[in-house]
Amino acid sequence: MRKLLYVDMDNVLVDFSSGVARLDERTRREYEGRLDEVPGIFARMDPLRGALEAFATLAQRFDAYVLSTAPWENPSAWSDKLLWVQRHLGSLAHKRLILTHHKDLNAGDFLVDDRIKNGVERFRGEHIHFGTERFPDWKTVTDYLLERV
Repeated sequence: MRKLLYVDMDNVLVDFSSGVARLDERTRREYEGRLDEVPGIFARMDPLRGALEAFATLAQRFDAYVLSTAPWENPSAWSDKLLWVQRHLGSLAHKRLILTHHKDLNAGDFLVDDRIKNGVERFRGEHIHFGTERFPDWKTVTDYLLERV
């Protein structure tokens, strides 16, 4: 049986700043401090460098899922995240998107996430803290996880 791996979206698979860069100045001002509430913002985002290749590699060796949180105040975020996964990950993540504000309710071996919120701090497997000194990029994460298959 393959080990269970969860991968977060925002600032892990998805470059959140690329969506913000596509907003006009009026929208940025209107949603300042809560840019994740901009309708449609999640559909405007690019993949993070190396993320798609890493997910494809890891999905061959792990039972891999995308585990993300969508802003409660932004209903379009829920469908935009699904469309992003379909567009960029295709069959690799077919019916493998989980949206929750309680990531600790998902049992698994590993969770790659850039934050310690929404249940990440209580996840019972190993949290791979993406974007830190230990795991700064997808190469270090992929190398680390492939050693643990």
